[in-house]
Amino acid sequence: MSRNLFRKKSIELIMNDRQAGYSDAEVEDQQLRRVLSVKDLTLMGIAAVIGAGIFSTIGNAAFEGGPGVSILFVITAITCGFSALCYAEFASRIPVAGSAYTYAYASFGELIAWIIGWDLLMEYAIGNIAVAISWSEYFTNLLEGFNIHIPAYLTMDYLSASRANQEVLEAGTDLTGISAKVQFAAQAWDSAPGSGNLKFIADIPALGIVFLITYLVYIGIRETKKATNTMVILKIAVVIGVILLGFFYVKPENWSPFLPNGFAGMMKGVSGVFFAYIGFDAISTTAEECKNPQRDLPKGMIYSLLICTVLYILVALVLTGMVSYEELQVEDPLAFVFKNVGLNHISYVISISAVIATASVLLIFQMGQPRIWMSMSRDGLLPKKFSSIHPKYKTPWFATLITGFVVSIPALFMNLTEVTDLTSIGTLFAFVLVCVGVLLLPKEEIEDTKSKRFRIPYINSKYIVPALLILVFISFRAPILSLFEYPGDWHEYKDKLPYFLFIMAAILMAVWSYLKNLSLIPVLGMLSCLYLMTELGYANWLRFLIWLALGLIIYFSYSYRKSNLNK
Repeated sequence: MSRNLFRKKSIELIMNDRQAGYSDAEVEDQQLRRVLSVKDLTLMGIAAVIGAGIFSTIGNAAFEGGPGVSILFVITAITCGFSALCYAEFASRIPVAGSAYTYAYASFGELIAWIIGWDLLMEYAIGNIAVAISWSEYFTNLLEGFNIHIPAYLTMDYLSASRANQEVLEAGTDLTGISAKVQFAAQAWDSAPGSGNLKFIADIPALGIVFLITYLVYIGIRETKKATNTMVILKIAVVIGVILLGFFYVKPENWSPFLPNGFAGMMKGVSGVFFAYIGFDAISTTAEECKNPQRDLPKGMIYSLLICTVLYILVALVLTGMVSYEELQVEDPLAFVFKNVGLNHISYVISISAVIATASVLLIFQMGQPRIWMSMSRDGLLPKKFSSIHPKYKTPWFATLITGFVVSIPALFMNLTEVTDLTSIGTLFAFVLVCVGVLLLPKEEIEDTKSKRFRIPYINSKYIVPALLILVFISFRAPILSLFEYPGDWHEYKDKLPYFLFIMAAILMAVWSYLKNLSLIPVLGMLSCLYLMTELGYANWLRFLIWLALGLIIYFSYSYRKSNLNK
């Protein structure tokens, strides 16, 4: 049985399935439309990356890290760059829908492919929920600017309102220590229909945008492409305008100290920063809709990553230069800094662009998740209905509808702060497996190496990785040794446990690199992504492992027996 658990789907079989248009019926007209170019893929990547992060979570990251948060964007971009190159290597060799799932099937085998596919479902679903909630907040604020007021209990989740009500009750008559946001949520609780703890509180705008985006994805990739390109061009124009205007109001003294809370404080913003970098992962799921996937996919991913990184760094410098980092713990940091310098009218433009930005992110993610379901269904790991292609629109219609339902209902009731970390840890886990997967891909035949496609530049890691590991251990020996000191408080110590996993993995990779002359870029990608995972804490690791355990139950009870490779 153990051998069957790691049975691999050959690259040749994957390519044959693509050529056959494998779904419910293996006929040519059931294939997806090939309409996406390098420009389209780059714009789709920008649409997915530049969204909630640059308009919302960048504020909290700047509050934790100060002006030095720009360094965190560089670190995260380098990490994503390693992963982007690995994705590009896989995507150019295996140009079919499925993202890391399909790539894992070719290199690791079925069990790991199922794990990563299940993980990606969590990544996209939770990410979609978070983006829908973020869009709702900006949309509500935009309507307020036009004196259109939606009842507060129809614009937030039940849990936030309940917690806010409890916090206000405990404070009594002295509300000086209660933030305006919490007071607003408590008022929503008081005004909501119902009695006692049974109140009707739901995020209706989040539900509405998910329904709208799901319909757009349902009717076809051509319509989706046009909508995405339009939103991205407008959004980038607004972001560049904000950067250019903001630099006239920068006060250089606000950039000192550059790292007010040190390296540890800066790293507290990892989840919020990394959440905004997961867009290029979604691009690889559209391989079957590219005009030339082997040439265009790598270029689209790398171009979008470079453009987005530059914009993030510039926006971070503008924010922390216009006001003190201590004032940036707000939900709308871009609008806040311009209000702070008296440019109130600019905040309306920012609100409009934020609505567009978050809608475009949701559009990309809603398009990516059904195609992963479709790939898993093609392999027999999910019911065949998930791979049904609509006869008119040529889209995976059933998987698209299920995606809309899975995202829209939780978006009514879930809390934004409790879903972002899960999205980040799921994405990082996918990146880790893709980086390792490149190292495990079978060597190409001599004839294949002559083909014109993207390949990761080979740099021998035999001596570089062990040397880097020794250098890191020497430079950070004090914090590393402190991991072995138990402070007496389990709740404080448990967040250190993931670091032990990273240390063991780093040592094993150094030995493997020395013995096998591994390619340097995938090794650095795997280690950097795993390190960022350790920064997300024990609680998120525990939730992530529970989700994977649920996936294994489904695999062994259904997917293992129904797999095409089991026939």
